[in-house]
Amino acid sequence: MLETIIQGRLMMIPLMICSVLSVAVLLDRAWAFYANSKIDVRALRAQLMKFLRRSQIKDAALLCVNTPGPVSAVLLAGLQSYEKLDKRSPENLRMTVGETMEDYSLHSMNAVEKRLWILSTVGNAAPLFGMAGTVLGMIKSFKKLAEMADTAAVAVGISEALITTGAGLLIALGAVIPFNIFTSMASDIELEIDEASSEMLEFLVSESETPAES
Repeated sequence: MLETIIQGRLMMIPLMICSVLSVAVLLDRAWAFYANSKIDVRALRAQLMKFLRRSQIKDAALLCVNTPGPVSAVLLAGLQSYEKLDKRSPENLRMTVGETMEDYSLHSMNAVEKRLWILSTVGNAAPLFGMAGTVLGMIKSFKKLAEMADTAAVAVGISEALITTGAGLLIALGAVIPFNIFTSMASDIELEIDEASSEMLEFLVSESETPAES
């Protein structure tokens, strides 16, 4: 393995850097998404609505504080905004609490998608590094052919040049596939945030409208 890397020569250095970065981000995000998958969002939403129906806003906020994850963080931001508002204005409540949760949702999703850009960059850059190494190797090989007319030496040179292309493609696959998986999982989390925040907002607005109707 080490001999193969050495045969790839200079362009194997950025490829190895890409490989290390890709593995580091893969492990980091895999652990983060695994931890998030252990959070029961349905149970959180059910318990939260139970507290809200009893007008136990502080208990609902405490539930969100004690529950990790982006969904609870966005709901907590909405509850904190709600507590500071005049409950007699449903439209103001909808706009202010809704905007607060929407803004915090962007912040939470940035945390969820943290460092995924590295996988995307590696997936795009690794094949280019590999092709660059191959082109440089081919140039050297044909130069030897012109100078020596030694086909065996040229064949060895071409073989060594193709190592970087193979390495680049393998590293790219190791980055692009996890990137697509993590992006899909991030989209699912974003959907959970939207559903939970919409449910809570609609309930809070309906509660504020009740006194005006009675």
